[in-house]
Amino acid sequence: MSGRVVDADNGETMPFVNIHFKNSKIGTTTDLDGRYRIETYYATDSLVASFIGYNFQVKSVNKDVSQTVNFELTISSVELKTAEVVATDEENPAHPVVRNVLKNKKINNREKLDAYEYELYNKVEFDLNNITDEFRERRIFKPFEFVFDNLDSTEEKIYLPVFMTESLSNFYFRRNPKTEKEVITATKVSGIENNSVSQFLGDMYQSVNIYDNNVIVFGKSFVSPISNLGFGFYNYYLMDSAYIDNKWCYMIKFTPKRKQELTFDGEMWVNDTTYAVKKVTGTIADDANINFIYGLSVQQEFDEVEPEVWMLSQEELVVDFNVTDKTMGFYGRKTTTYKDFVINKPRSDDFYRGLSDVIVADDANEKPPEFWDDARHIKLTENEQAVYSMVDTIQNVPQFRTVVDIITLFVSGYKVMGNFELGPYYTLYSFNPIEGNRFRLGGRTSNAFSTRLMLEGYTAYGLRDEKFKYGGGVTYMMSKNPRMVIYAGGKKDIEQLGQAEGAFREDNVLSSIFRRNPASKLTAVTETKTYLEREWFYGLSNRLMFTHRVLRPLGDLRYERYNDADNLVPVSSLTTSEVTLYTRFAYKEKFVSGEFERISLGTKYPTLEVAYSVGIPDVWGSDYEYQKALIRVKDKVLFGPLGYMKVRLEAGKIWGKLPFPLLQLHQGNETFFYD
Repeated sequence: MSGRVVDADNGETMPFVNIHFKNSKIGTTTDLDGRYRIETYYATDSLVASFIGYNFQVKSVNKDVSQTVNFELTISSVELKTAEVVATDEENPAHPVVRNVLKNKKINNREKLDAYEYELYNKVEFDLNNITDEFRERRIFKPFEFVFDNLDSTEEKIYLPVFMTESLSNFYFRRNPKTEKEVITATKVSGIENNSVSQFLGDMYQSVNIYDNNVIVFGKSFVSPISNLGFGFYNYYLMDSAYIDNKWCYMIKFTPKRKQELTFDGEMWVNDTTYAVKKVTGTIADDANINFIYGLSVQQEFDEVEPEVWMLSQEELVVDFNVTDKTMGFYGRKTTTYKDFVINKPRSDDFYRGLSDVIVADDANEKPPEFWDDARHIKLTENEQAVYSMVDTIQNVPQFRTVVDIITLFVSGYKVMGNFELGPYYTLYSFNPIEGNRFRLGGRTSNAFSTRLMLEGYTAYGLRDEKFKYGGGVTYMMSKNPRMVIYAGGKKDIEQLGQAEGAFREDNVLSSIFRRNPASKLTAVTETKTYLEREWFYGLSNRLMFTHRVLRPLGDLRYERYNDADNLVPVSSLTTSEVTLYTRFAYKEKFVSGEFERISLGTKYPTLEVAYSVGIPDVWGSDYEYQKALIRVKDKVLFGPLGYMKVRLEAGKIWGKLPFPLLQLHQGNETFFYD
């Protein structure tokens, strides 16, 4: 906004006139020529000009348009009288402050900016807590006595730092089109050297934006204390006011209105001019229901890095993973600091392009100690420094390696034995009415053998049917970025057709234990499969697959058809050969990747899957010619504190005549557990 102020009677310019936006502290004064200029994000719909001895003048303006607004002030004939300001008790004094915070949320949110970038330093630490003398004196921990030299009792619970990671990265944001990119330049991980772990440490997967209406914490949607619905979930109290970093701020305390809701209990400091959050501290309510999380606290601090531009400068998240306050658990701590901000200077389109939003530099985990001494935003404490040397020492303790092997076996299902991995352990034994007691032995090559080629295979034997089953495959990782995989394999085994994707497989011992009904209608499957999978960018992939299958009924299952005389006759087997093109699109999906396998961190957008299959007759004895089309949409819809809903919509069509086992078998689950 710009313009000029003159005396309405004589047209003379008026210096030192106050110009400000109505219901705001954003303003300026005219210069010696009566001119003014205001540049701000915090405009309201009216501009006010005032000067002692003159009537004030109000003019309407458009907030998002540059304008010239001139004023002509008239001399006031009203006698000035002493005014008294009296505070009433009709309204909670915290509410006007909170309303102004909500009113200016979009302005103070960093995502309003056209572009920004910064350097961030991340430190993540895990500590065992509730360490008691009885625990320390257990015989199993005798080889680890040196570890307990690092005990810390500075908080309510005595804790032992056991694991720590650090990362340094540069983060880039562009609003239109919305693009985020992070380049992790350095990582230091105690005991683990893996680019996928380094990628998981990045800011994208761990940032919390207090300006969002709902804050996602460990899969739960918490109501932000400055949510647009905040008055329905929080009580607010104006507790204090003070200068923080030369900014006058109000202290607002917030508490949950009701028990067992996903809300926070804490306080925030709000700048009195821009109504931006300067600092906020919150802990989850004691009765908030998050599995195995006994406590959680978050603290964020913001700085005005440029006039009217507030950016997160420091963040700390502390999680107490525990069942009760007496049992042993562990703390998870994340401390993040931000600096070297660059505001509204977007880079070229080519800079933001790429297959991945997170890039780990090739030499990220090779930085020397001298680099970290200079690069850290904050110095390590003595205990934190001791963690690195402690982890290096503990790696050489045989009992520790045993514990690591047991944990690896439990998580992955495989026992690592040099170049070979034996497993999965949960398929070693199972039971069904057709095979009786089934024993299976299998394995695959480990990453020590190759990070490009994986060989796998198994053999199984049933004591009742006295038959061997077997299977195997070869996976070759042609490229990891972009991901390109080729696979070829086959098997001769038993299946339960129509099994849901997430259900226990038939040879899983848990399927035998928790099955509701005997598995008496199984199918013998002889299968050959090969596919080529290509990921074009994170979230979009194609798979071209050829599958040949021979199905034979087992147990109480029978395949029958009507002959020309309209009589039922048995069918010994069904044979098909088909080619399938499968496409999957999950916008902005994130992964944590191993050398061959990866885990999806999900996406907040719907996932689309499309498959088109063609059955080819007379190929290796195939009997059927058909076409199948399938489209599937999956989504997880969050409803804030009310919870979430998983949605799965599926539609398809089959062209051609097929027997029932080759049609669309609607999936089910035979165990007591929901898959």
